Amino acid sequence: MNTVEITIEQFNRKFKNARPQEIIQWALSIAKKPVITTNFRPYESAILYAVNSERKDIDVIWCDTGYNTPQTYRHAEKLTKKLDLNVHLYVPKQTVAHRNVTLGLPSIDNPKHELFTKQVKLEPFQRAMEEHQPDVWFTNLRKGQTAFRDKIGIVSKSKDGILKISPFYHWSDQELDSYLLEHNLPNEQVYFDPTKVENNRECGLHI
Repeated sequence: MNTVEITIEQFNRKFKNARPQEIIQWALSIAKKPVITTNFRPYESAILYAVNSERKDIDVIWCDTGYNTPQTYRHAEKLTKKLDLNVHLYVPKQTVAHRNVTLGLPSIDNPKHELFTKQVKLEPFQRAMEEHQPDVWFTNLRKGQTAFRDKIGIVSKSKDGILKISPFYHWSDQELDSYLLEHNLPNEQVYFDPTKVENNRECGLHI
């Protein structure tokens, strides 16, 4: 086991019972170029509010696949204005209309689904990270979402070596509902991710 792994394990033990704000404050204190990524899925307003409360000008990266529901787009507009978020939008290089002709929306068991995922999510995300070059990456990953996420903890490292911080990692939906109510934050449950389809799947962005 290398030093990085030991350090991350130590941080996860230290922050297991810490408040999200305490975790965020620590992460920001060591960050030179922090970012938040969001897709405006359910409960994203919690992480956006929590981090934005500590760093108003933090870069918020939104990789919009182009396949979000109307409800998600309205939610994104409402939350961006409410929190005055510094959103940087990244979209695929192909339009949805173009892709519908050349590739369509393949099912997850279709061999073309890998190319589809690369076009609509992975390439825009990689482009965003190359442009921003963050050293700390805030996410709203939580334990219980997928088998992979059950293993990572509050603090983890991306495959590119970026420190990933998930302040609400151990929180339940019920705890987040209370948090949103306490801070008068909107939520939106009507959400669709064409690269995952099923909630317990990974699209490859976090692996």
